[in-house]
Amino acid sequence: MSAPSGEKDLALDKLGSSLYESLKKIFSASTVDESIVKELIRDIQRALLQADVNVRLVFDLSKRIEERILKEKVPSGIPRKEHAVKVVYEEIVRLLGEKAAPLNITPGKRSILMLVGIQGSGKTTTAAKLARYLQKRGFKVALICADTFRAGALAQLSQLAAQINVPIYGDEKGKNSIKVALDGLKKFENYDVVIIDTAGRHKDEKSLIDEMKMLQEAIKPDEVILVIDGTIGQQAAVQAKAFHEATPLGSIIVTKLDGSARGGGALSAVAATGVPIKFIGTGEKIDDLEAFDPPRFVGRLLGMGDLKTLIERVKEAEMKVPEERVKAILSGRFTLLDMYEQLEAMKSMGPFSRILKMIPGLGYEIPDELVSVAEDRLEKWRVIIQSMTPEEREDPRIINASRIRRIARGSGTNEKDVKELLKHYMLMRKMMKALRRKRFPFFARR
Repeated sequence: MSAPSGEKDLALDKLGSSLYESLKKIFSASTVDESIVKELIRDIQRALLQADVNVRLVFDLSKRIEERILKEKVPSGIPRKEHAVKVVYEEIVRLLGEKAAPLNITPGKRSILMLVGIQGSGKTTTAAKLARYLQKRGFKVALICADTFRAGALAQLSQLAAQINVPIYGDEKGKNSIKVALDGLKKFENYDVVIIDTAGRHKDEKSLIDEMKMLQEAIKPDEVILVIDGTIGQQAAVQAKAFHEATPLGSIIVTKLDGSARGGGALSAVAATGVPIKFIGTGEKIDDLEAFDPPRFVGRLLGMGDLKTLIERVKEAEMKVPEERVKAILSGRFTLLDMYEQLEAMKSMGPFSRILKMIPGLGYEIPDELVSVAEDRLEKWRVIIQSMTPEEREDPRIINASRIRRIARGSGTNEKDVKELLKHYMLMRKMMKALRRKRFPFFARR
């Protein structure tokens, strides 16, 4: 079965599905010998090169994977197949930075975050996304538009700030970015975090780079964050190096990973600079900013899932579902009532395909047509389920022809729509049950 694809998917889906298919070969092999390992290495190299990862990084990585699988002593109690998957997982995590790095925010003290980057990298949008991310975690956040270079910068950031009810300071007539930033900081003295958006700069524009350095010296930010467009692939390393030499960077945010096949190149290139990636942009919506945690990210990429992030999404959506019940639903033990409760919160949790990615072994096993149908039909399905009796939601097997007619009339749909919902519900339920018995025990144990 193929991996979900389309405009709403994470850009690295193709890389993830390729790696997932490679690992499936390991589990289906009768034994992990040198020939199957060589085949795995070729598959991994092909997948990473297609994702625009640097050739030298690819061959260094694949060499380490091959040597570890063939020469490393397998711990007692772990099958060689699982050990091979564990090695692949650990080495890709190592490539991307090994552990999550938090923002430099000190409780009880105002923290100043200064965003820099070239024009067109998505910096202004990212400033608002970062404000939203921190706002949802209880911080009192404010924005400053210190971009006095680009016409419309203040208007754009003001519009985004209004969407999330975050205060903003800027001066349409101001030409001195340092004065604008300092005036804004005076205005927002009693805030937990102040995010300063600066003018877009090219790494070769000396005057703008000099202004950035003077701005950094004047406002003394707690952290300088470079925003990089993920669609530029390996060139991200060149940008990161140039900005880091001009102004020491505390972290990097990689944006636009929802529509570029070169996302793997950008992530790996930036990670190679040694500056931590702290966030990635995964979509156009204000909530589409995700803390970058390499182990969890690689887990999703390889089809291992990410229950921790999914449970956090559930909590953010204020779904009144106990953690134990969430895990039961994910394991396949769910009713139409459970399905209805999930659909109620689905919009705030994000695209259906992205949520599936977080379920171990599921994201790359769902057929494209099922995901696309689910995305298109969610609203209609919610209305249909709402028209059912409590007994019907709890046990859909009792829904016969006469009940289908009644449900269709009550929901303003037709019988075909009701049957389609029941069909896809049963398909999903059956698939989840089958996945519990699948051959990826290492994934389930993480």
